[in-house]
Amino acid sequence: MDHNFFKNVEKKTGVNINEIFQLANSLQGVNLQDEKTVRGVVKQVARLANRNIPKALEDKIVQTIIRDGKQLDFNTIANMLNNKK
Repeated sequence: MDHNFFKNVEKKTGVNINEIFQLANSLQGVNLQDEKTVRGVVKQVARLANRNIPKALEDKIVQTIIRDGKQLDFNTIANMLNNKK
């Protein structure tokens, strides 16, 4: 991908791009149907974004991912982090 794309993501999210890559790599092969795993990922993204997520919102995100089988790829992570502002 384009270097400018990564710099823009870093600028918009305030999160170091290397941390985003580490998170994306850690998601390879995870079971997104397992509530405990998904909840851990949601909390990890929240920490990276330096954002507190209310329990009700965390529950909604977790259930949406489990129910809809939403994929967590680099773009999804970037969008979640982008919403931190």
